[in-house]
Amino acid sequence: MPLRRLVVSTALMASVVFLTFAALVISGRLPVWPAVVACLVVVGLHALLLRAFLDGLTRIRTGVEEILVEPERAVPVVRSSSPAVNDLWLAIMRLTRAWRHRIRGLEIELAGSNAVLAALPDPLILVNERREVVRQNAAAQALFGDHVLRRDLAVALRQPTLLAAVDAVVAGGGGRLVEFELTSPVERHMTARIDPLPARTEDGVILLVSLHDLTSAKRAEQMRADFVANASHELRTPLSTLVGFIETLQGPASDDEEARVKFLAIMQQQASRMARLIEDLLSLSRIEMNEHQPPTTPIAVVAVLRHVGQTLEMKAAARGMPIEYDIADEQAQVVADADELAQLFQNLIDNAIKYARPDTAITIGVGPSRRFKDGLAIKVRDRGEGIPRTHLPRLTERFYRVDTARSREMGGTGLGLAIVKHIISRHRGLLEVDSEMGEGTTFTVHLRGSMPGAAALPPPAPKSDENRVIG
Repeated sequence: MPLRRLVVSTALMASVVFLTFAALVISGRLPVWPAVVACLVVVGLHALLLRAFLDGLTRIRTGVEEILVEPERAVPVVRSSSPAVNDLWLAIMRLTRAWRHRIRGLEIELAGSNAVLAALPDPLILVNERREVVRQNAAAQALFGDHVLRRDLAVALRQPTLLAAVDAVVAGGGGRLVEFELTSPVERHMTARIDPLPARTEDGVILLVSLHDLTSAKRAEQMRADFVANASHELRTPLSTLVGFIETLQGPASDDEEARVKFLAIMQQQASRMARLIEDLLSLSRIEMNEHQPPTTPIAVVAVLRHVGQTLEMKAAARGMPIEYDIADEQAQVVADADELAQLFQNLIDNAIKYARPDTAITIGVGPSRRFKDGLAIKVRDRGEGIPRTHLPRLTERFYRVDTARSREMGGTGLGLAIVKHIISRHRGLLEVDSEMGEGTTFTVHLRGSMPGAAALPPPAPKSDENRVIG
């Protein structure tokens, strides 16, 4: 206990006692010396009591400071010769235990709330009055990254309508619901609900922005419209052919065995074409439905590539076309969907078999990508006639064919490269086409490596005007 505090307190108390006894002496009610002795005795006794009380208060202060420094440690024991100090410390101990119990309950409740927020599939963003992102849940972090924290919401969402709604809520307005689109890295349709919090949180949060992805619903709606439009257009010709042959077989050629055999063969060919077309349309629709959700699983790409090559070896051998491999790393991995990757490679290799010259080799290469750091480049090269450069920009359009008659003769639906494009888009990759007339065509698929955050590198200069990057 500081001596100065005791001296000052004793002096204040002594001055009051001295004035009291001085008044008694002056009034003649008490002799001088008895008054002096009584004054000294009273002051001494009060000093002893005051010393015990001040010492107890000092101990209480030390105990409270220990609790503040280490809240989880046991409550220290404080004993004093002053009953009042002991009673005060017992009250403090009861209050401390009650608050610790209350804090533990709040911590459990907060941990549960944080776990729920983290598990929610919809992105949630907490914003302060300066429109800065203070906190976000796991879904928002996956969508926008950590770099948006403590920065303006516009860094994550550059949507004027949404930002205007947030500003209105910050200014004291009620909740808002806004619909908008994200165009990067793929198109997404979103709604944002902006709700003010009932009270400002300790870290300054005043409103909650919750996002909901409408992309799947929008894509499903668009898929139905596209499917009806594409199917009705592409199925019209084979259906007309089937109807015509059926009418012929039911009428003039009902007893013509030669015509029946010939027409049935053509009808089977047209029916198979329709089946392939419908299967490709459905496949394309399924890929488009999930295009906004990139895969996250590391896949051994060479194993998938060799498996697809083995399934097509017999078809290639029928045209005298060996499949050759140039693999830099057999253990190479990419972040991908294995089934979609197999479909991508099958379409590219099947195209090479269909359109390259017979008795020429098809080369499949795997090596480092020039487009992505730690990425891979998968090349499928044929020795065909090549593709005129005027056709290259439109190769991945639906139903676009360089040679319509030949494509249909070879059984093509006109959707193979469109499927390739959308698979690559979902994988956030690139398709590069390099073709030389009379020499052949090389399709190069650039995919990100085993790390999902692999960064894109500056694009290298193309070899010639015929080189095109798609997607």
